[in-house]
Amino acid sequence: MLSGISDIEVLERYPRTAVDHDNKYFYQGLLERKLLVNRCNACGRWHQPPRPICPSCWSRDITATEVSGEGVIHLLIFLHQGPPAAGVDYATPHPVAVVELAEQEGLRFSTTIVNADRETLRIGLPVTLTWIERDGNPFPAFAPAAA
Repeated sequence: MLSGISDIEVLERYPRTAVDHDNKYFYQGLLERKLLVNRCNACGRWHQPPRPICPSCWSRDITATEVSGEGVIHLLIFLHQGPPAAGVDYATPHPVAVVELAEQEGLRFSTTIVNADRETLRIGLPVTLTWIERDGNPFPAFAPAAA
């Protein structure tokens, strides 16, 4: 348990999310504004989404570990429509990206991109972790890295 955030609090804060024993640390981390990704203590590989076993060596010795928050845009799309979501305005296409995190080649995280003009966004753009609010909870987003 992180800094006293209980399983019950996580379930109360994320009532529409399928929180289980495999991903609860991810959501506890979000409440502390930490992006936690599972890392295998046996072979050192990171893996996302959270799973109870390392996909590389099959070890069950997994720890949710904070990442640096640095990465590059690996895939980028602009949503012109979709379900209602707090802070999402489809009138100006909403950027969604898969960010390859700096910790390991192939370690990717799906998120939104903020604080950027659409014209400046591109695959390969260095980005850094930032936080926005969604439904009253911290939500990880990425913004272009300072030059």
